[in-house]
Amino acid sequence: MEIIFIAIIGLCIGSFLNVCIYRIPREESIVFPPSHCTTCSYKLQGRDLIPLLSYIFLKGRCRGCGERISIKYPLIEILNSLLYVLIYCNYGNSISSLKGFLLTSLLIVIAGIDLETHYIYKSTTIFGIVSFVFIAIIAFLISGQIPWGNLLGGALGFSVIGAIVLLTGGMGEGDIEIALIIGLFLGIKRVILALFIAFILGGIIASLILILKLKERKGEIAFGPYLAMGAIISLLYGTEIINWYMSLMKI
Repeated sequence: MEIIFIAIIGLCIGSFLNVCIYRIPREESIVFPPSHCTTCSYKLQGRDLIPLLSYIFLKGRCRGCGERISIKYPLIEILNSLLYVLIYCNYGNSISSLKGFLLTSLLIVIAGIDLETHYIYKSTTIFGIVSFVFIAIIAFLISGQIPWGNLLGGALGFSVIGAIVLLTGGMGEGDIEIALIIGLFLGIKRVILALFIAFILGGIIASLILILKLKERKGEIAFGPYLAMGAIISLLYGTEIINWYMSLMKI
């Protein structure tokens, strides 16, 4: 039952993430006006707002005008729900699960916006930093310990990507902020792994894009999604990957 509850919560929050991804780049409030069709302005009713199911029942079309609804909306809901379940299975009822939920949902929003606009909005990164501070205070009140590992992780993520931006100009300044947030949430070991995975994935996919001529060689490629993927993989499987690597070093 707990897994089902977490999955439903993930779907509901995933629906809200779609609102954030659409409205933040347009500098619209994520609260007002209520959800509506962007084509005909039809105000969505309660039955239209049921995550995933409403898309299925409406056959992917607006109830008001019949305009097709992008498949990305249910996909983001499913992705967020799946990640919540995986995080809960890894960390159970803990502060770590809460941290994971916040980080993954935030990264989905950042990556979704970055893919469309190639821009990282301050409102998303500020929310990430404030969320970490809030969780760190709760953890301190419970354990009495200052999360030095997380603070060092944030500093490392900020420094590595900051140095790349400063020396090469090959990445955007927004990527520095993403790396800072990832480091704060994951800590020093996992942020190193997250950055490594991001660079590997980014290099592979960028090479495929160029080989298949899907973009011009000088065209911009958003790096935020690769940082997000690296962070989520590190969050879910970081311990196993690090232990596997250390075992190889002993051979």
